[in-house]
Amino acid sequence: MHNSSLSSSLSSAGAASIPELRDELRGRVIEPGDAGYDDARTVFQGGIDRRPAAIVRAADAADVSRVVSLARETGLELAVRSGGHSAAGHSVSHGGIVLDLRDMRTLAIDLENRTAWADTGLTAGEYTAAAATCGLATGFGDTGSVGIGGITLGGGIGLLVRKHGLTIDDLLAAELVTADGRILHVDAENHPDLFWAIRGGGGNFGVATRFHLRLHELDRVFGGMLFLPATPEVVAGFVAEAEAAPDELSAIANVMPAPPLPFLPQERHGELVMMATLAYAGRPEAGERAVAPLRALAEPIADMLRPMSYPEVFTPEQEGFHPISAVRTMFVDGVDRPAAGTIVEHLRASTAPMAVAQLRVLGGAMARVPAEATAFAHRGARVMANVVALYERPEDRAAQEAWVTGFAAALSGEGAYVNFLGDDQQARVREAYPGPTWDRLAAIKARHDPGNLFQLNQNIPPAMKRR
Repeated sequence: MHNSSLSSSLSSAGAASIPELRDELRGRVIEPGDAGYDDARTVFQGGIDRRPAAIVRAADAADVSRVVSLARETGLELAVRSGGHSAAGHSVSHGGIVLDLRDMRTLAIDLENRTAWADTGLTAGEYTAAAATCGLATGFGDTGSVGIGGITLGGGIGLLVRKHGLTIDDLLAAELVTADGRILHVDAENHPDLFWAIRGGGGNFGVATRFHLRLHELDRVFGGMLFLPATPEVVAGFVAEAEAAPDELSAIANVMPAPPLPFLPQERHGELVMMATLAYAGRPEAGERAVAPLRALAEPIADMLRPMSYPEVFTPEQEGFHPISAVRTMFVDGVDRPAAGTIVEHLRASTAPMAVAQLRVLGGAMARVPAEATAFAHRGARVMANVVALYERPEDRAAQEAWVTGFAAALSGEGAYVNFLGDDQQARVREAYPGPTWDRLAAIKARHDPGNLFQLNQNIPPAMKRR
């Protein structure tokens, strides 16, 4: 849609034109042809070339409210972007409006109460680095450039999950702009139905502009990366030992061909390895003892475990990396020797430039929250498994999608983590919300967004009214 088309759409709906919108907002409006437009429409996921009619870099909740109202009045598709990491590419619209929160980055830490009010344009890395200067932390994921908005609304499974639970378990309140443009304070006492729904239900219920988050004392961790040979015995042993470890130890293991990293022996490049990221949230000497069984599984190819600040645990990122990927996410009931053999066999058979099976060991604090307490219902899951094939040419998509589908079927997993669902997996959204969770979410959606304005997400349609 060109500028004139957008203005026509706005005018026909009786809403403000783009020049008037620019005057109304504190933030910046970017249109096709403006400097920075192509950069502003680029998201993390590769292979996505969508051209929004306008990108609004909101400055505050009032800007967000105005843009939400504009989308409702005009019928233009609305995309909401925090960090731009949506696996399905939901952070950008084609022909619609992108509500970009990245300029909303205020963070206010309350040292006495160990809480923070954080704007949702902040990345996990920015929040974590600021909190670490105070010896505090909130758990997000394992990647610093992810926006805290999206990861939190979907649940948040990271490197403190066994010690402190999901990100939503530390969410105390939120500022939420609903489909009618209202700016609400949402917590256990105010709009409790919305507070329940946004803890795992994704972006279906409004635009979260600020979070009130609990912080935990965490001066240092014992952790980093540990590279082990990826035999079936090592893979199964790793999962078993990580499950048996104290709750202070959280582990994410990527079984994959060894990348050409400078600290890995050149002769091991391309060899199937387990690249594990570990974080022990406790005293270093206790951390040494906790990781000893993992180190003992095989002679490490590289052992980079040491005392470090928590932000250092995040996996280093490659600037300008925009992978095209086929992804399947599921929960599995442990990884025994046969399942580990299946993982190794499928990875060795892959034709993708890079294929990965990621295993996140769960339990601990996450499992102690009742399943019905939040919209994240997979509290009893033992391991989250994510199967990924990275490829470069669009014509390779069919083959790589077939590979991940077959791999996932062989693992016999159940359910789904909504933050890792791809653009072709709308049919699986219901698997993310089993049992009565789906019905409750659909009823809340019907109350707060009956027109399904917030639909560019892993969508939960509003429940149909009974006649």
